[in-house]
Amino acid sequence: MNSPATETRLLDRSDTRVKHANGIGDTVGAFIDRVKSGDLGSLPVIVGLIVIWTVFTTLNPLFVTPNNLVNLLFDSSTVGVISLGIVCVLMLGEIDLSVGSMSGVGSALIGVLWVNQGVPLPVAIFAALSTGAMIGALYALLRTHLGMPSFVSTLAGLLALLGLQLYMLGSTGSINLPYGSAMVNFGQLMMMPSWLSHAIAVLPGVAILIMGLRTRSQRQAANLSAGSVGALVVKAAVTTLAFEAAVFYLNLGRGVPWMFGLFALLVVVMNYVFTRTKWGRSVKAVGGNAEAARRAGISVTFTYLTSFALCSTLAALGGVLSSARLASASQQAGTGDVNLNAIAAAVIGGTSLFGGRGSAWSALLGIIVIQSISNGLTLLNMSSSLRYMITGCVLAIAVIVDSLARQSRASHGRA
Repeated sequence: MNSPATETRLLDRSDTRVKHANGIGDTVGAFIDRVKSGDLGSLPVIVGLIVIWTVFTTLNPLFVTPNNLVNLLFDSSTVGVISLGIVCVLMLGEIDLSVGSMSGVGSALIGVLWVNQGVPLPVAIFAALSTGAMIGALYALLRTHLGMPSFVSTLAGLLALLGLQLYMLGSTGSINLPYGSAMVNFGQLMMMPSWLSHAIAVLPGVAILIMGLRTRSQRQAANLSAGSVGALVVKAAVTTLAFEAAVFYLNLGRGVPWMFGLFALLVVVMNYVFTRTKWGRSVKAVGGNAEAARRAGISVTFTYLTSFALCSTLAALGGVLSSARLASASQQAGTGDVNLNAIAAAVIGGTSLFGGRGSAWSALLGIIVIQSISNGLTLLNMSSSLRYMITGCVLAIAVIVDSLARQSRASHGRA
């Protein structure tokens, strides 16, 4: 048995180790350990984005001009909202191939109801979103009650919705939205006031600090290890400086688009839902192992229903925003590469195709990567064929990284 003096020395050394483990250096070390074990988070896409921007800026300095970046944010918002819905179903280990067609139907409903039928705009938007929710719920019921793979049901939905879109638009194939209307201005012209954009840029850092301190306090109360306050303050300060610098630079041009602000708000809300609510934990649990989740008391059917409904609703919202951006509802809305870009953005951003892992931020980061490639190649006057090939390569690399990271997590016991 140790003497009281010996026990005191042991406790002192233990306290020293705890304090050292909570230092900034150990926080960095813990991050490196997580990366080595395959928990990469958003690191690959951030590195890739830096490389892409560096290359395009070197080839054409106009790429990083404020007004060009504003246009990039405008273009990212519409498909980004659709990609945010894709994250919901990918985290279940499922897929929705009809989001592009669903966005086209949402756009067509705005044109038919608002312009042709004279229905108030809010009612038309509500009708588009409700249609999306019902279509998504149908996919979920086919999956849970009939066992139809989501690949098949949503592929059938893609064809059916495309036909519905063509039917609604009729022989003209296009319905122009009124120029000067609030909706078109929102999609093309409306920018946040400078003071408001700077005020909003402070919020992420404040949220990181407040939530980090609360989490740290809860872990200490449970006698668990907690990160250092210094590391938390540094993280919040760096985040705030980065966002403030971005806002300042964008305000040198036209400013921060309200449309992108809506997209960013949806990302923040969905991130909170995924990480802080019972439903978000249920989605990850079902995506990881549906049978284990069912035995743990999670309603798998309800999780599928809400996830697919939310995916299609966000796809319809993306179509509404697209019609505002283009000032028209046409047969081309939701076609082309919209469907593939929405899915690719979620995967490139870091959401796993294997289910159980993902983040709302992956939609934001992934769509910026894709739009950066498209925008940069356009400035270089290169053909769209090259854009498709580069995007395909980036997508393949993202899936390979995800697969290798998954294997690494399994070998380290973190799968």
